[in-house]
Amino acid sequence: MCPIKLPKMILFDYGQTLVNERSFDGIKGTEAVLQYATKNKYNKSADEVQKIASAINKELGRFDKKRSHLLQMEIPNHMFTKYLYTSQGIELSICSEDIDRIFWNAAAPGVPTEGVEDFLQFLKQKNIRTGVISNISYCGKVVEERINSCLPENDFEFIIATSEYMYRKPNRHIFELALEKAELSSEEVWYIGDNYECDIVGASNAGLFPVWYMGDINKDLELKKDILVIQSWRELYEMMN
Repeated sequence: MCPIKLPKMILFDYGQTLVNERSFDGIKGTEAVLQYATKNKYNKSADEVQKIASAINKELGRFDKKRSHLLQMEIPNHMFTKYLYTSQGIELSICSEDIDRIFWNAAAPGVPTEGVEDFLQFLKQKNIRTGVISNISYCGKVVEERINSCLPENDFEFIIATSEYMYRKPNRHIFELALEKAELSSEEVWYIGDNYECDIVGASNAGLFPVWYMGDINKDLELKKDILVIQSWRELYEMMN
């Protein structure tokens, strides 16, 4: 299924769509944060703290690939880390924003997906507006910093981090929020993401045209019928040009 006409705006997912985070090392992230500890009552190591964090996340049902789409209310990281460190007798000299920045940069550095910078330039030349909706617990300012660092030539009108707006994809409310910010109807907007349930089903249920970006990491997934699927940004460029 191919779109008939070009949209006025394309909204993008962040992780594994605009930017690849090929690995996650929570221990490295926690080690970086613990350098700012002014008190560590029980002398907890980064490994011990991260095991507790993982247990809490498992209890909450977060980051389970088969169930993540069922969790449609965001848990902002400033709430999570405040509980985590305080409950373990750890006090930090840095604010929640810095905790997010320091942890994320150490745990999961990111690089642009192949060809996305050229594709964004192509959209700019076509006068097609762009924006971002990301299911993410890090604070909005830190998410904007990450995206602007990885894609310094972007022309995103807004970057919606769900940590700032309560709802998570696939909940239609987060897509409707983006449409309100864009002042466009759903029929005028595409949404591109790599997660079928959150991005494709979510966007479709909100009336946006969904594009499933497979990239280099999802090629073994079973493709769905009647969905526009792309393996690369070049492929979508050729469809639109």
